[in-house]
Amino acid sequence: MSLALAVGALLAVGCVVLVAAPFLREPAPADDRLLRPDAAQQRRLAAAEDRDRALSALKELEFDHRTGKVSDDDYRELVPVLRRRAAETLRAIG
Repeated sequence: MSLALAVGALLAVGCVVLVAAPFLREPAPADDRLLRPDAAQQRRLAAAEDRDRALSALKELEFDHRTGKVSDDDYRELVPVLRRRAAETLRAIG
Protein backbone atom coordinates (compact mmCIF):
# COMPACT_ATOMS: atom_id res chain seq x y z
CA MET A 1 0.00 0.00 0.00
CA SER A 2 2.81 2.47 0.77
CA LEU A 3 4.38 1.69 -2.63
CA ALA A 4 1.14 2.61 -4.39
CA LEU A 5 0.93 5.78 -2.34
CA ALA A 6 4.53 6.73 -3.21
CA VAL A 7 3.93 6.06 -6.93
CA GLY A 8 0.73 8.14 -6.81
CA ALA A 9 2.51 11.02 -5.08
CA LEU A 10 5.37 10.86 -7.58
CA LEU A 11 2.91 10.84 -10.47
CA ALA A 12 1.03 13.83 -8.98
CA VAL A 13 4.25 15.82 -8.56
CA GLY A 14 5.27 14.97 -12.12
CA CYS A 15 1.93 16.20 -13.47
CA VAL A 16 2.20 19.47 -11.53
CA VAL A 17 5.74 20.07 -12.82
CA LEU A 18 4.68 19.24 -16.38
CA VAL A 19 1.73 21.64 -16.28
CA ALA A 20 3.58 24.45 -14.46
CA ALA A 21 6.81 24.36 -16.51
CA PRO A 22 5.65 26.71 -19.33
CA PHE A 23 4.55 29.30 -16.76
CA LEU A 24 7.82 29.18 -14.85
CA ARG A 25 10.16 29.73 -17.82
CA GLU A 26 11.43 33.22 -18.57
CA PRO A 27 10.29 34.49 -21.97
CA ALA A 28 12.93 34.79 -24.63
CA PRO A 29 13.98 38.45 -25.10
CA ALA A 30 12.77 38.49 -28.71
CA ASP A 31 9.27 37.42 -27.59
CA ASP A 32 8.47 40.43 -25.47
CA ARG A 33 9.79 43.28 -27.62
CA LEU A 34 7.30 45.60 -29.26
CA LEU A 35 8.10 46.92 -32.70
CA ARG A 36 7.97 50.67 -33.09
CA PRO A 37 5.30 51.65 -35.64
CA ASP A 38 6.58 53.34 -38.77
CA ALA A 39 5.41 56.81 -39.86
CA ALA A 40 2.48 55.49 -41.90
CA GLN A 41 1.25 53.34 -39.03
CA GLN A 42 1.58 56.28 -36.62
CA ARG A 43 -0.52 58.45 -38.98
CA ARG A 44 -3.18 55.72 -39.22
CA LEU A 45 -3.25 55.35 -35.43
CA ALA A 46 -3.54 59.10 -34.93
CA ALA A 47 -6.35 59.29 -37.51
CA ALA A 48 -8.18 56.41 -35.83
CA GLU A 49 -7.87 58.14 -32.45
CA ASP A 50 -9.21 61.38 -33.96
CA ARG A 51 -12.11 59.44 -35.47
CA ASP A 52 -12.92 57.81 -32.15
CA ARG A 53 -12.84 61.14 -30.31
CA ALA A 54 -15.07 62.82 -32.91
CA LEU A 55 -17.64 60.02 -32.91
CA SER A 56 -17.60 59.87 -29.12
CA ALA A 57 -18.20 63.62 -28.85
CA LEU A 58 -21.09 63.39 -31.32
CA LYS A 59 -22.62 60.47 -29.45
CA GLU A 60 -22.27 62.29 -26.13
CA LEU A 61 -23.86 65.45 -27.55
CA GLU A 62 -26.81 63.47 -28.89
CA PHE A 63 -27.23 61.71 -25.54
CA ASP A 64 -27.06 65.00 -23.62
CA HIS A 65 -29.65 66.50 -25.99
CA ARG A 66 -32.02 63.56 -25.50
CA THR A 67 -31.69 63.75 -21.73
CA GLY A 68 -32.27 67.52 -21.68
CA LYS A 69 -28.78 68.58 -20.64
CA VAL A 70 -28.26 70.41 -23.95
CA SER A 71 -30.90 72.77 -25.32
CA ASP A 72 -32.27 72.52 -28.84
CA ASP A 73 -30.51 75.73 -29.87
CA ASP A 74 -27.14 74.54 -28.56
CA TYR A 75 -27.66 71.16 -30.19
CA ARG A 76 -28.43 72.74 -33.57
CA GLU A 77 -25.30 74.86 -33.25
CA LEU A 78 -22.93 72.07 -32.18
CA VAL A 79 -24.07 69.04 -34.15
CA PRO A 80 -22.99 70.28 -37.61
CA VAL A 81 -19.51 71.08 -36.30
CA LEU A 82 -19.10 67.65 -34.74
CA ARG A 83 -20.56 65.85 -37.77
CA ARG A 84 -18.18 67.72 -40.06
CA ARG A 85 -15.23 66.81 -37.84
CA ALA A 86 -16.33 63.15 -37.74
CA ALA A 87 -16.73 63.08 -41.53
CA GLU A 88 -13.28 64.62 -42.05
CA THR A 89 -11.63 62.04 -39.81
CA LEU A 90 -13.47 59.20 -41.56
CA ARG A 91 -12.34 60.50 -44.95
CA ALA A 92 -8.75 60.77 -43.70
CA ILE A 93 -8.77 57.10 -42.72
CA GLY A 94 -10.62 55.65 -45.69
